[in-house]
Amino acid sequence: MIIRVAVAGAGYWGINHVRVFASDPGAEVVCVCDPDPEALVRASAFAPRASLVADFEAALDDRVDALVIATPAPTHAPLARRALRANKHILVEKPVALSAAEARRLVDEAARRERVLLAGHLMLYHPVVQRLSALLRSGELGELYYLYARRVNLGRLRRDESALWSFGPHDLSLIDAFMGELPVSVTARGESYLQAGVADVVFVTLRYR
Repeated sequence: MIIRVAVAGAGYWGINHVRVFASDPGAEVVCVCDPDPEALVRASAFAPRASLVADFEAALDDRVDALVIATPAPTHAPLARRALRANKHILVEKPVALSAAEARRLVDEAARRERVLLAGHLMLYHPVVQRLSALLRSGELGELYYLYARRVNLGRLRRDESALWSFGPHDLSLIDAFMGELPVSVTARGESYLQAGVADVVFVTLRYR
């Protein structure tokens, strides 16, 4: 069975989705959506038979089984909601939404429509992470008491998402996976030094039972 995929957003990270799906024998990239003509040209090198469009609605037609959303963070939830209402399975790059309430609405919508809503937590599927998770579950490493993650590289400065939204989802998804449960409490504090209103230094504390 061939899964027909559309990719919305073919920029810095989205182009990787185009490349990977185009090289997968179980998938076919049928549409790439991006308002930037140059991004579409780059995408055509990997998926020469795909439709190259600027309008997101074109990615929701009947040819598409699943949709990747790799657009700017503020658009993730609105586009995901439109795709779910078109009965598409979705992979949404992190962050899925910019509020817990919006994320919950997407989860509920996907459940009602029996569609897959997958966050782009790619590190969960790394062989080393999966092996370490298996060792922790087996008890071979003993009981896990404490985890600490620190990121000190600023990376790409973004005006529409904080350091927590940009980098934190990777660390938080790994911590939840290693713990095998969700935290019972979360506290977070951030400060904006480089751009007003966008926290570029964030400290998060998770407490598990």
